[in-house]
Amino acid sequence: MDGIVLLDKPVGMTSNAALQSVKRLFLARKAGHTGSLDPLASGLLPLCLGEATKISPFLLEADKRYRFTIRLGERTTTGDAEGEVVERRPVPSLEREQVEAVLARFRGAIEQIPPMHSAVKYRGQPLYKLAFQGLEVERRPRVVTIHRLELLRLGPKELELDVICSKGTYIRTLAEDIGAALGSCGHVSALRRTAVGPFVDEQAVPLERLRELAEGGGPEALDRFLLPMEEALRHWPVVTLSPDLAFYVRQGQPVFVPRAPTEGWVRLRAGDRFLGVGLILDDGRVAPKRLVGV
Repeated sequence: MDGIVLLDKPVGMTSNAALQSVKRLFLARKAGHTGSLDPLASGLLPLCLGEATKISPFLLEADKRYRFTIRLGERTTTGDAEGEVVERRPVPSLEREQVEAVLARFRGAIEQIPPMHSAVKYRGQPLYKLAFQGLEVERRPRVVTIHRLELLRLGPKELELDVICSKGTYIRTLAEDIGAALGSCGHVSALRRTAVGPFVDEQAVPLERLRELAEGGGPEALDRFLLPMEEALRHWPVVTLSPDLAFYVRQGQPVFVPRAPTEGWVRLRAGDRFLGVGLILDDGRVAPKRLVGV
């Protein structure tokens, strides 16, 4: 059972609970997700089953897209609606032009301080465990990239935004920082992930739908929701290997391939069969980096 399931994670469920549910439904031996979503969040959660877990790091590195709502005037312990309110500030009357001017400051490369309620580690301990103990420690800023930040709706005390961002971006921190820049404070009241790398939420299937189909037809009824693992890398160039070159690549040896790209990551194929991923070395050889089925 090898492939990728695009799950529409429901609000109120952890990413790991969703992963374990899908793993059982597909009777998969191995499974992994490609970047967790908070229980408050819904939306696209690509799950890698079987050999596709070897591809999951590349989806972890991919850009993500979210639609989220900032509730202005209240800051919470967690940066979202699940936390307790720890600060209230008046919300100034906002015009769209004012908000657009503030949002412009958050586009491009920006620094973020990871929230205490995150999986970032401090001396081997995840920050969220320290936060649950009532502790707060100093965190170093991290540089992330906001490729797009668009205002979808402006209300008296709410902003709805669409964002495309790099790996490691904390939407809760972004919401808090925008709230502060608008002269108030804020937290995330709703969050939906709409894209991960090449995948979009219109492709995703709800967990309840998978359960219904599995009850009626068993794991075989779910096959149509299992995408080939190569789909996660479809924007990468393909290097097709001859049988001889494929043999050496399977042994872990770099090879010279005529007319191969001169740099970067590539998909490796032998005929129509996907072998895994490779990297072009400085001398032009194609080096296998993550092979499947071996």
